[in-house]
Amino acid sequence: MTTAAAPETAAIIVAAGRGLRAGGGLPKQWRDLGGRPVLARTIEAFRRAPAIGRLVLVLHPEDRDRAAALIRPEDLIVSGGDTRAKSVKNALEALVDTNVSRVLIHDGARPLIGLDLIARMQAALDGATAAAPALPLTDALWRGEEGRVAETLPRDGLWRAQTPQAFHFAPILAAHRAYPGGAADDVEVARAAGLDVRIVEGEEDNLKLTVAADFARAEAILARGRNMEIRSGNGFDVHAFGPGDHVWLGGVKIPHSQGLVGHSDADVGMHALTDALYGALAEGDIGRHFPPSDPQWKGAASHVFLAHAIGLVRARGFRLANCDVTLICEHPKIGPHAIEMQRELSRIMEVEMDRVSVKATTSERLGFTGREEGIAALATALLVPA
Repeated sequence: MTTAAAPETAAIIVAAGRGLRAGGGLPKQWRDLGGRPVLARTIEAFRRAPAIGRLVLVLHPEDRDRAAALIRPEDLIVSGGDTRAKSVKNALEALVDTNVSRVLIHDGARPLIGLDLIARMQAALDGATAAAPALPLTDALWRGEEGRVAETLPRDGLWRAQTPQAFHFAPILAAHRAYPGGAADDVEVARAAGLDVRIVEGEEDNLKLTVAADFARAEAILARGRNMEIRSGNGFDVHAFGPGDHVWLGGVKIPHSQGLVGHSDADVGMHALTDALYGALAEGDIGRHFPPSDPQWKGAASHVFLAHAIGLVRARGFRLANCDVTLICEHPKIGPHAIEMQRELSRIMEVEMDRVSVKATTSERLGFTGREEGIAALATALLVPA
């Protein structure tokens, strides 16, 4: 008997607009914000949200090549329409016949959304068909004419709308199919279909980037966060001895009476360090990025893996503060080669040598390393904002 897949929540990120009011000569979702495209930061926020099972990116056809570095194979890519409502409808239609039961619809130009808000929007759907984040208006509200104040308006009950706006899938799909067009957001579409929309407290930092001043404010928010976010990861790897006359450790070829067995060059130290970097980014391990089932990686030099991992570190806006690699073996002796390994690892990662530690220990003749059946390695890496 076939078991149906569990319902999941999809995040629809709408990023097909051509808005240039913020300057920079690019649509705002592709402008730089703290060293990365705005859209890259928006996507990352939803990748980090535990309950988001699927990402749907709504892009302008001209932007598909530009987005290639941000996309994963499991992401769903949809072409935008000539209005925001049509773009969202295209995304919803692409989810028909999937197991998606809930959707969060978010502006690609809101890159500073927090995980807490995403979680609150998901939780709101436990007791409502639709929900949207908003902030109450606190400033005086005027109507102007010819540059002068013509009228003071009451602000009681008025809210500033934000995204992600959250819906059960079937009702919002039906609402978009029935809507004639021209909606400011998905709440307008939902209300036109008779759906009740619950208001959830939004976040001041969840601003929508529209004009140049918004980018300056966003940079200030990022600078504040950079002082707080630190990431660490650890890695562990083991390779058995086999036939050979040398081993690769830390990027250094060391003569030995045996070799190490592995799909690649079996550099156990570099593998542990690579996994530590991936782990700090919540990016899995080497096997996710370089599957051992893929024959192109058979016998590959491990510096390829390490260079890829440190490249991801930089792409995500971090740098390596320091790393520490410990090799566990009886033989070969690591001490005479430790400085050379330190130098090689720092060269591959393009960091200063004093950020890289390589050391060794034995297991006091205990276990498989003590019986000289193989070598183990563990590594720790600390990442800080660039």
